[in-house]
Amino acid sequence: MRGLICGPKLAACGIVLSVWGVIMLAMLGIFFTVHSAGLIEDVPLTENDFDPNTNSIQKIYELYNKVGYNCFIAAAVYVFVGGFSCCQMKLNKKKEYLVQ
Repeated sequence: MRGLICGPKLAACGIVLSVWGVIMLAMLGIFFTVHSAGLIEDVPLTENDFDPNTNSIQKIYELYNKVGYNCFIAAAVYVFVGGFSCCQMKLNKKKEYLVQ
């Protein structure tokens, strides 16, 4: 069968992992975008970001938003992987139907 790359078990695993990845990364993106204080350890801060002479809060918020956007991009990648896995699942079912 043309276009068949992985088997049914691997395709099902890809679907499950994609659903979980989209949910988790979308929630993380939302929490980073609203500047959740619990995620401050995951923001790539440097000592220069805490300079009292500059607007350090604005820099920290920009870093939060940057990490949030990265989470949304990773969630979009998981959507594409899930779509690919669904296509593989359909091709496997079609192959199984044609064999019988």
